[in-house]
Amino acid sequence: MRDRIRSAEPADILLVEDNPGDIRLTQVAFEESRIANTLHVVTDGVAALDFLHQRGEYADAPRPDVVLLDLNLPRKDGDEVLADIGAGDTDLSLIPVIVLTSSKSEEDIVRSYDLQANAFLTKPVDPAEFIETIKRFEAFWLEVVRLPPEGSDRS
Repeated sequence: MRDRIRSAEPADILLVEDNPGDIRLTQVAFEESRIANTLHVVTDGVAALDFLHQRGEYADAPRPDVVLLDLNLPRKDGDEVLADIGAGDTDLSLIPVIVLTSSKSEEDIVRSYDLQANAFLTKPVDPAEFIETIKRFEAFWLEVVRLPPEGSDRS
């Protein structure tokens, strides 16, 4: 796990979500968390890639520790974002990407993992269950999992 996640420095989480209600529920879950975090929100796939590649208005964006990615996005969908993340840039490909979507489709699940998603979570319809899912995600990905340090590559 990155030392900064275990330290007092907040974890940077990129939420790629276009539904205002789901954004708000995710914000509530992270506000109630025990782990210091900074939640960055973008609402479409193009903005997600700009954030990750630090382009345009996101030139000074931090490298996220984890990405929460919806599949059904405007401009570029989640599959296109996953494909870009996994295409060649080893620094980006080390960032865990968790698909967080309303889909329960086996096709979406298989395609997401084929595109190197690290996990696939289906959003519960009930708001309380949605918040609980986010809290469990956070506990696992930011407290239990060990992540490679920034600047690592796979070679």
